[in-house]
Amino acid sequence: MNTVVLNRLENYDDRQVLIQRCDEAELDEMWSDVGNKSTQRWLWHAIDHHTGEILAYVLGRRKDHVFKQLKSLLEPFGIKRFYTDDWGAYERILDKESHHIGKKNTQKIERKHLTLRTRIKRLARKTICFSKLAKMHDIVIGLLINRYEFGRAI
Repeated sequence: MNTVVLNRLENYDDRQVLIQRCDEAELDEMWSDVGNKSTQRWLWHAIDHHTGEILAYVLGRRKDHVFKQLKSLLEPFGIKRFYTDDWGAYERILDKESHHIGKKNTQKIERKHLTLRTRIKRLARKTICFSKLAKMHDIVIGLLINRYEFGRAI
């Protein structure tokens, strides 16, 4: 089961969704586990390169098809340049002209990882707080991102 969420929805109702354009985005994946370390769960997310705001995120395995879900969520933003690390899924799926690999332009998303690990102990590497079910893991992370990153009181 993969959880997919499109974000940065502003002024929406039943008929209309407005999405702000974004020219450059940083993409990365973040490891956590469910139950034990052999059951890995990955948070794939994208942030606006200039503002640091999360654009979209997907929870799932570290597989190409999960990254493709995130990429499809990013299409409405009109992103022309993607900054990533050198994980193979990015190289296989993103166009070479728009894909830039390196740590220089991924500092904001790495800082976002630290913030998320501090706020959600389930994402910390050494902790006694963990999820027993993938569904609850995804719900807790989704609630936190929606509350703190998008200001949505749930």
